[in-house]
Amino acid sequence: MSGQHNKYERRAIRRLRIRKRVSGTVARPRLSVFRSAVHIYAQLVDDERGVTLVQASSREKGLDVSGIEAKGRIRLSMAVGRLIAQRAKQAGVAQVCFDRGGYLYHGRVKALADGARAAGLDF
Repeated sequence: MSGQHNKYERRAIRRLRIRKRVSGTVARPRLSVFRSAVHIYAQLVDDERGVTLVQASSREKGLDVSGIEAKGRIRLSMAVGRLIAQRAKQAGVAQVCFDRGGYLYHGRVKALADGARAAGLDF
């Protein structure tokens, strides 16, 4: 190997480094985040059973962005965080461990986490 990686390979390396340490259980599932150029996706995963408990994305119709003091994709990310927290509470989940998916904890990823915390998820 040349020792040089493109940005996708660097993200994959960071993602695997995070996944070595972060694992979801029934009591504390993993809140996994995927960020594309336009949308953001979040899901709660129980890694022991290998199942997704709940999911939310910015592609859903009727996403409630009212009451959020932000613009554009940051606003959508906060709304997705609130939505995933509401669905987690309905599924009986109060605590999660956060998996940022190799992305920097900044911008839309941070907004999603802040939205989930504001709606009552503990991590």
